[in-house]
Amino acid sequence: MRRPRTARPGRRAAPTGARRRLVVIGAVVVVLVAAGAATAVGLLQQPREAPTTTSPMPSLRSHAPRPSATPEPTAPVTPPPTQAPEPPAAAPVESPYPWHTDIVATTFWVGEIFDPNAPDGSQMISTYDSDWYGSYGGCDGVAVAGDCQTEERVADNGYFPRHMTPKQNPFYLDLPFDDVNDRAAFARRGDVIPWASSASAEQLGDDAISFMKNRWVELRKGGRVCFGQIEDAGPGEYDDAAYVFGSDDSRPSNRRYNGAGMDVSPALNGCLGFAELNGQDDRVDWRFVDESQVPAGPWTRIVTSSGVR
Repeated sequence: MRRPRTARPGRRAAPTGARRRLVVIGAVVVVLVAAGAATAVGLLQQPREAPTTTSPMPSLRSHAPRPSATPEPTAPVTPPPTQAPEPPAAAPVESPYPWHTDIVATTFWVGEIFDPNAPDGSQMISTYDSDWYGSYGGCDGVAVAGDCQTEERVADNGYFPRHMTPKQNPFYLDLPFDDVNDRAAFARRGDVIPWASSASAEQLGDDAISFMKNRWVELRKGGRVCFGQIEDAGPGEYDDAAYVFGSDDSRPSNRRYNGAGMDVSPALNGCLGFAELNGQDDRVDWRFVDESQVPAGPWTRIVTSSGVR
């Protein structure tokens, strides 16, 4: 929320010219009465002696500037309002993978339960981790009456959670291609996942290996660029290869949640400057990137490397 600017105190009126003249005339009258007009004039015309430099202990007042005529009071200086820290700066990277543009992105978080009756309605687990909650270190937000709720993330602490210490990268997301549990996606992952094309037949046939988990993604929204790792699959679809790996900027096949094509973590929500903590109207551009292309940033403080479990 934008903080209101602090009102600047008003200036006090400076003394008028007439008031200054009265002060000066009064001072002259005192001098004339005490020493006589001629003596006073002589003293005023006599030049001041330069201060001595041989005194071993100069007076503290000798370091202060001599006052001139009655100074005009100045208004106190009001410091400028504190501005929010800028989002992390990430230089553009070179990537062989195409951009997917104007994609609706909703927000999810470890520990969220939005539909306990749905097989994919709880983020206590992910498609790649049967105890995502434990592996991550608990609720990626704040617990309210036993309910794990999301929270606003800010740049001050790198968009990290404020009420817990994560064991894994808080910059995570999902995409609708489950290459482990969805049988159709599993069967053709070697054909559609670009970086899996060189895998051995043994690796491709092992459902304890995922070629999607921990993969890096670059995301941009307006002038902000952030990076995250894939740690789940969804939303709504689990074999949408045409959208996830296509080069023609295909639209997601999912029609739920305003046609969302990905979920992002609270850290990515804050990093990208989403308008809502848990809405479905924010849109991003995204593409895959190789790990060697990921620049240093808050997303590299903790890098998730665990496998399927």
